[in-house]
Amino acid sequence: MVLPFANIGGDPEQEYFADGVTESLTTDLSRISGAFVIARNTAFTFKGKAIDAKKLGRELNVRYVLEGSVQRSGNRLRVNVQLIDAETGNHLWAERFDKPVADLFDMQDEIVSRLANALNAELIAAEARRAELSANPDATDLVFQGWSLINRGISPEYMTRARGFFERALTLAPENIEAMVGLALVDVTEGAAVLTDDPLARFAAAEMISNKALSIAPNHAAARLALGTALMCTKRAAQGIAEFEQALALDRNSAVAHSLIGYAKYLLGRGAETEAHVAEALRLSPRDPHAPRWLVWVGVSKVALNADTEALAWLRRGLEANRNYSTAHFNLGAVLARLGEIDEARAAVKAGLALDPKFTIRRSRAANALSSDPAYLAGRERQLECMRLAGVPEG
Repeated sequence: MVLPFANIGGDPEQEYFADGVTESLTTDLSRISGAFVIARNTAFTFKGKAIDAKKLGRELNVRYVLEGSVQRSGNRLRVNVQLIDAETGNHLWAERFDKPVADLFDMQDEIVSRLANALNAELIAAEARRAELSANPDATDLVFQGWSLINRGISPEYMTRARGFFERALTLAPENIEAMVGLALVDVTEGAAVLTDDPLARFAAAEMISNKALSIAPNHAAARLALGTALMCTKRAAQGIAEFEQALALDRNSAVAHSLIGYAKYLLGRGAETEAHVAEALRLSPRDPHAPRWLVWVGVSKVALNADTEALAWLRRGLEANRNYSTAHFNLGAVLARLGEIDEARAAVKAGLALDPKFTIRRSRAANALSSDPAYLAGRERQLECMRLAGVPEG
């Protein structure tokens, strides 16, 4: 439930802003798959009242309460937000936005977008923790645990465990859309991140299950993203972009869609455009659990442009944000080797092999199925040669 944001500055102009943030956030959070959000008309009956989150949770049968405040000081506006567990009263998460006052509506859109993305990840983590304590988890519990693993990083271990949760969920509920989408995402991730010897089989499976999900729920934004990714990774990047744009039409806050459009353009030989799309994704969701992957995507796009120094900086940023991305270590090792930093390159490869001992040059070359664009293929071939120099096994 989103409680009406408090205007603690007393300025009537900020009152409209606070109400606008509350209404927009209520609408946008209701788009999160599987979420139930109390309607704004009910929420606004609590405006200006002292609220006991635990009592509210019992009365309205809600698990989480989001509350916030708006305060203007000079030419700056501060928005404080916190997420409360309505069962225990504990504070789970808090965020502060402190920005110069310019266009209030633009600021409102940015704040709502960031909050919706951040809360999506926080709610998944909270529900996964709750599910772990359940003696008899249902399909929804299993789905949250699967998504929580995906958010932790891209490694064979996490993907295998996530797959198990989604498959168990589908055994209990064969038409569970969230489980289908999760399973499709595991498939495309294993293929694109070179975690399998047969990426084409993974992409085909992802396309099939995404289409099944969309036959049941054609307006499911995440299913559009999964289908678009399967298309993008099988030499149909332009069709993939069309699916990502449809996802954005369904969910304007989809930072993932922006990042995927950037990656698709890299596959089409338009890597110079990738950074701008990732920048938009980061603007909408700067602390997104998938942001490390987006940073790495800019890095590999720079490789295709022969901008190795820039590529190095982006790859390092991605790994600093989350070191559980095995392929990123190998890409970093290749760039380091090309720049003559052989010892550091081999250390990067060693870290990658610790996460994915089965990674080889042969397996990585199979990932060239993602695109037939000459610029993409030339960049990938340079990467493979330098991976070999950095110590990646031939396979």
